[in-house]
Parts: sequence; C-alpha cells; structure tokens
Amino acid sequence: MSNELNRMTISQLAPKVKSCKISPVDITLDVLEQIEKLDPLLNAYITVDAEGALKAARTAQRQIAKGKYLGPLHGIPISLKDLYDTKGMRTTAGSKIMADRVPDEDATSVAQLRSAGAVIVGKTNLHEFAFGSTTQNPHYGGTRNPYDTKRIPGGSSGGSASALAADMCIASTGSDTGGSIRTPSALCGTVGLKPTYGRVSLHGIVPLAWSLDHVGPMTKCVRDAAIMLSAMAGHDPKDPTSANEKVPAFTRALKKDVKRLRIGIDPAFCFSMVDDEVAASVENALRTLEGLGARIVEVHLPNIELTSVVESILITTEPAAYHEDNLRNRGADYGDDVRALLEGGSVFSAVHYIKAQRLRRIIQQEFARAFEKIDLFAMPGAPVAAPPIGAETVSIAGTEVDIPMALIRFACPSNLTGLPAISVPCGLSNEGLPMGLQLVGRAFDEATLLRAAYAFEANAGPLPKPAVELD
Repeated sequence: MSNELNRMTISQLAPKVKSCKISPVDITLDVLEQIEKLDPLLNAYITVDAEGALKAARTAQRQIAKGKYLGPLHGIPISLKDLYDTKGMRTTAGSKIMADRVPDEDATSVAQLRSAGAVIVGKTNLHEFAFGSTTQNPHYGGTRNPYDTKRIPGGSSGGSASALAADMCIASTGSDTGGSIRTPSALCGTVGLKPTYGRVSLHGIVPLAWSLDHVGPMTKCVRDAAIMLSAMAGHDPKDPTSANEKVPAFTRALKKDVKRLRIGIDPAFCFSMVDDEVAASVENALRTLEGLGARIVEVHLPNIELTSVVESILITTEPAAYHEDNLRNRGADYGDDVRALLEGGSVFSAVHYIKAQRLRRIIQQEFARAFEKIDLFAMPGAPVAAPPIGAETVSIAGTEVDIPMALIRFACPSNLTGLPAISVPCGLSNEGLPMGLQLVGRAFDEATLLRAAYAFEANAGPLPKPAVELD
C-alpha cells in the first residue's frame, strides 16, 4: 500500500476513484493499516470491521468499473460514532449497558451514507452515552489526542476527531448535544459541522437529550463537510423532529466569495474567559475574513452568558428521563461521572425545567433579532487548547474552571437555538495544539456557513499533520 491514500480528503480522492485511477480497496487497506498501527495508542475505535469494509470496498470497485459511480462518497472509507445504529454491527453508545446491542437496521443517516457508496470501517469511541467532554471512557478506555497523546481529544465525539486527525478514516460522523462535534474538532484540528436542528434525521441515534441532540459530519476539510452533509441531510418521516426542508447542493455554495457578509461578534462574551492564544487566533481569523471582504459587526446578546445555565438543566434532566429505568436497575453499570450527572438531573423539578425552556425561548428570540443585522456569528470553537488527560480543571485568565463547563461554554448557544454551527481550524498554540474558529449561521442556512468557513480555510491553509509518537 502507498501509506498516503489515508492522508487524503474525500475531495482529493473522489475524482481519482471515479476515473479508476485509485481503487477503493487500496484506500480502505491504507486506512485499516493506519488503524492497526496507531489505534493501540490512540484508542479511537470501539469496533473495527475490516472484513465488512473490504467487502464493501470491493463492491464499490466493481460498480465504478462498470460505470455505476454514485458520487464523491463512493468507495470512501469512513467511521461512525458508536451511537449510530448499524445493522448487524454492535452499537454500544460507549456503555456497558449496550455492550452487546446489535441493531436490526441502520440509522437513517447511516443508510443514506451507504446509499451514497460510503465504506464503513468501524465505530468510534465516545464519552459514555455521549455524556461528557473528555472521551475518557471507563468501559472501553480513554481516547488520546494525536497532537499530544497525553491530552484529551475533547468529547463526546473524541474518537471520531482522533481517528480523523490521525488519518484512521477519511471522514467520520459525530453527535452534538453540548458541543460534541465542534469541541473535539477544535481540539484535534479537524472540521466539525453541527447542522440545524431537524436537518439530519435522529432516527437510529442513541439519544442524550432529545431537544438538544444534533448529528452531523466531521471531516478533514470544509468541502468534505459539505459533501457529507449532502448525503446525510433530508426529511425523515421516522423522526418526529425532522424538518421537511429542501436540501441544497452545499458544495455549490463554496464557489461564492464572502464579500459583504456580515459577521457578528459579541466581544464581552467571545473574548472573556478565553485563553490568550485562542483569543488571538480567533481575532486573526476574523481579520482574515475581513480582508476577504466580510464585515465584522459588534452585537450584544443580553442573555448569552446564561446559555450554559440553561443547557446544564436541559442536558441533565432529559437524559435522566431516558435512563430512568436503567439507572434504577443497573446503576452500577454506569461510569461514576455519567451516573452522577444522571442522578443530578433527577433532582431538578418540572418548575426548573419549564423555567429553563422559557429562558431558552428568550435566548432564541435574541439570536433571531441579531440575525436581522448579521449573516453569521463568530466565537472560539473552544476556550482552550486540549487539556491534559486526568485534569479536572483548566486555568483561564487566572481562574480555575471545571473542564466540562469550560468546554461547553461556546457550544451551548447553537444547541439551545438549534442554529447550524461549524468549527474550522485556525492555528496551533505555542505547544503545537490546534485551536478552532466557530461560526454560527441562520436556521437551515448551512450553505452560508460552509461558504465562509471554506473561504477562511482556503486562505489560512491546512494545519500541519500531528506527529503521533508510538510508545
């Protein structure tokens, strides 16, 4: 094998696969070889299906040779966060409780990815039941960050981000309830797109909090995110939260420039309780976009600082309801941190929940008013670079902050509002750790979001690949 195909993007591979210059089998073998080499150290996968992946790759190769090319995902090996149901392959949700669960059907988004020709190589590690920010899993082991294996990859989709950054897949998927796509993407130097609530079906996804859950792509570049979203999106009658919205050709939007785009920033929110290097990298990214013709507009969202409070109530009470029976009958089978969160969620009353939902509505209205004056809203992907494994707090501006609360701060607004958001790499810290720029868009306007992220990425260029050192 070339040992290089796995380093490429969907966008780079697809034309060569279509013209039969590159074989899906060779790409898949390269990815599997990289998994065999690095996953013992990074622990990004819970399940690897080498046999199934090679079978699918051979099928794709035969189809393409006969002129039955399905599109840019055909023959491309991807991974799935292990809470996406996969027919005949276990879906554990990173838990002991679901350790032997084998679904009878694919999640809707998985079925769509398969229909687009994607080759599924395996299921990635996650924080148990997607309920955490570190992907340090007591049942399947912790995942490491490829840029520094002594640091966390973020969570809960840390396995997907780690696998991507280490080229152990060409693309992946994640879920995002409190930043679980965007945070690991920011910490691992990948692109993470949380679509609008209802854009991608939640049918066949193990839930965390029904009113906050989103699923979407995690990729090596923005164009790949547009390709993946095109395959995953669409109305699904099986999902009551699914929106009956037209799915545009997201890659076409990338051709447009960002001139006259208005990018909002709330300085009091975006640049307080943020690491100095992260703040500087985001400010530089905004200057880059301004240099490309965008206009930076200051806005003030009065209750944005309360989003973490509202999120904390909803993201514990809704899971407590879902897990009620298992928590009562199999409480010892949960990890200590997740069990404590679920027990805490059970303490909140209906009054607390309703008040949180009312404040959520006020925050949604404030964002709606802001978007009358702006096209996008900007903030850091995460307030710090990746913290060390085992750390409980991180120091920001001289204050020790609980890591989970620190990492969800910039994620909560778009989970509460359901607005689409993307994290795109915007530099490395002095310690060589990735940092991310986050952009938030109008509902169902992922096209503008992708357009701005693509313009920035094209100007900034890719991050250096992590030099993973084997123990």
